[in-house]
Amino acid sequence: MHMPTPPVHIIGAGPGGLAVAAALADRGVRTVVLDKAGDVGASWRGHYDRLRLHTTRRWSSLPGLPIPRSAGRWVRRDDFVRYLEAYARYHRVDFAPGVEVSRVERQGPDDPWLLRANGGRRMPASAVVVATGFNHTPRLPDWPGRDTFTGELLHANSYRSPAPYAGLDVLVVGVGNTGAEIATDLARGGAGRVRLAVRTPPHILRRATLGLPSQAGAILCRRLPVRLVDQLARPLSRGLPGPGGRALPRPPAGLYSRVRQGSIPVLDPGLVRAVRRRRIEPVAAVASFDGERVLLADGEALAPDVVIAATGYRRGLEPLVGHLGVLDGRGRPLVHGRDTHPAAPGLYFTGYTNPISGMLREIARDAPRIAGAIARDA
Repeated sequence: MHMPTPPVHIIGAGPGGLAVAAALADRGVRTVVLDKAGDVGASWRGHYDRLRLHTTRRWSSLPGLPIPRSAGRWVRRDDFVRYLEAYARYHRVDFAPGVEVSRVERQGPDDPWLLRANGGRRMPASAVVVATGFNHTPRLPDWPGRDTFTGELLHANSYRSPAPYAGLDVLVVGVGNTGAEIATDLARGGAGRVRLAVRTPPHILRRATLGLPSQAGAILCRRLPVRLVDQLARPLSRGLPGPGGRALPRPPAGLYSRVRQGSIPVLDPGLVRAVRRRRIEPVAAVASFDGERVLLADGEALAPDVVIAATGYRRGLEPLVGHLGVLDGRGRPLVHGRDTHPAAPGLYFTGYTNPISGMLREIARDAPRIAGAIARDA
């Protein structure tokens, strides 16, 4: 008796998962997209209100459907969420909301994959694409004395707008793109005082120069030698003003060298101007907490009302696939895109790199490659 081949299961209904689903549908491969949330693009819905894509509309679209021109060059969060909803409808994605997959396993090399999910579900899959997102699990450093802090301490993923912080003394920890945008948003939105804790001064670029987006240069530079790109980028990188108007020291490594180490440059949302106008005060990195006080690495002590930790995320893949030997020491997939690990053929990952050319662009490029590999093995 012929048994039907189980479908490909995609875990995560964000841009990466939807793009692969659309590419597989174009190849006639039966696909189901699973997500613990009730709708597509759940992580994007939870971002802060002022968020705009750091990449242009043209290089942020997914395969098969461009982002509408009405969204503008730098797409707002809500417009991008509406685009993801339209994308799922347009490609008739078979979406199963409310399904939280806890473990991916396989009995033998010739057996289908088995997904264990909430409600006792056990779902066989001919192939699995993991697309749960780069920013999955908020990372809050275990600062000494953190639990004694009498003010409000929250991760940046809980920040939405400056309204609740009007008139308050706020310390933002971390000067990546998220920390820079939140600090700038607070300064513009009426916070009483805004300080920004800086461990390593970032490379800061304008979003566009003479109409040319920084992303265009990043795409061109990806194939150039690292040292050459470091030299070319130096005149374009802006320094962050420090106390007394003196610029903070630049990072010891060049811009592209730091990208290769996992540190993406900051696209200036108005941070440099706000610091020059003393609406945002850079301070040293946080060392510890002591009751109402935050102790900094240079010995200074602050007493902010609120601390917002823009300290990044973990991928959170260990419970899902950690037992398969496909993750590195930092919990990131050892393979990506159309490649699969020898220990787990038929298991694919997308959206777990953060390239200088833009994550959405790379997701869009990965989707047809992953779909092609799956279709060939079907």
